[in-house]
Amino acid sequence: DIEAPEEFYEKIKEFKGILSYADSQGYSELLDSFVKYYKGKDILFKKEEIIVTIGATEALSMAMLVTCDIGDEILIPEPMYASYILLAQQNSVNIIPINTKVENDFRLPEEDEIVSLITDKTRAILISNPANPTGRVYTKEEVYLIAKIAKEHDLFIFADEVYREFIYDDVELISFAHIDDIQDRVLLIDSISKRYSACGARIGSIASKNKDLMKQILKLAQARLCAPLLEQIGATSFTNVPEEYIIESQKEYKKRRDLVYQALSNMEGVVCHKPQGAFYMVVKLPVENAEDFIIWLLREFSIDNETIFLAPAAGFYGTEGLGLDEVRISYCINQESLKKAMNILAEGLKEYNKIKK
Repeated sequence: DIEAPEEFYEKIKEFKGILSYADSQGYSELLDSFVKYYKGKDILFKKEEIIVTIGATEALSMAMLVTCDIGDEILIPEPMYASYILLAQQNSVNIIPINTKVENDFRLPEEDEIVSLITDKTRAILISNPANPTGRVYTKEEVYLIAKIAKEHDLFIFADEVYREFIYDDVELISFAHIDDIQDRVLLIDSISKRYSACGARIGSIASKNKDLMKQILKLAQARLCAPLLEQIGATSFTNVPEEYIIESQKEYKKRRDLVYQALSNMEGVVCHKPQGAFYMVVKLPVENAEDFIIWLLREFSIDNETIFLAPAAGFYGTEGLGLDEVRISYCINQESLKKAMNILAEGLKEYNKIKK
């Protein structure tokens, strides 16, 4: 519910002339702004190493298409962003889950466990950092572990870092683009949707030092002509948005996270860890089946004629049968609504477990 910067709308209003196709690689001024943005993060990309995409979703689809044949495999930590599963299905790619657990704060497993999942069909590791849906920010050791495995087993890394600006508690984010000896293996996925609250603009990007891959991705970009021009023009304004915009957004999301985490921590039987980034968390509830509980909340329970909807976490797992007693919570709504929601959840759990005894 945080508004996009006013500069975005003003830039679009200023546009005059013919609304033609943009260059398939992306609007030149926007590419320049991406180069400038990354430089501020100590990530050095040249203009020709970036392609503007129709959201991060298209960037991920392109990454799969240029690296995988039908039936090839990608390793992804689970629980994972649910759209990864759909994108893999659309591109005839098989997901091999790397299992992580809420009880262990969704830390990556040991190297030998990850390596045991690699076959002659494995082509890449896809990792969201900060992670949707868990909110985990992977440690330096975890990031370098993935880099080591990719290098030793000749794999690509799809680094989905769209939540880069949402880091809390002075935690350091290590980008895969910071690691020199895997530059030709990294495809960096990004989006303006999250850091500038512009999801509907559908502007993302894919960047890599691998020239051969970028040539193939450009062919895919040419096949769909271009990302929307007006939104690209509007997005060029973000380099002029004061840093305070992101700082204030971070502060607000941190307050929301703290509110939700504190409330959950006081609920009997709930297992959760404080997320370090993004604006999601996966929580284990004291119920046998979270989806049944959610349906009950919607049909049978309310406080002052209000109830809540949670996302069953089972849909974020690639392994059937996992996450049945877990939910994903997003804290991207205002604090007052979150307070009400946490109260409804707490009272709902008490009432539901009385009924089920």
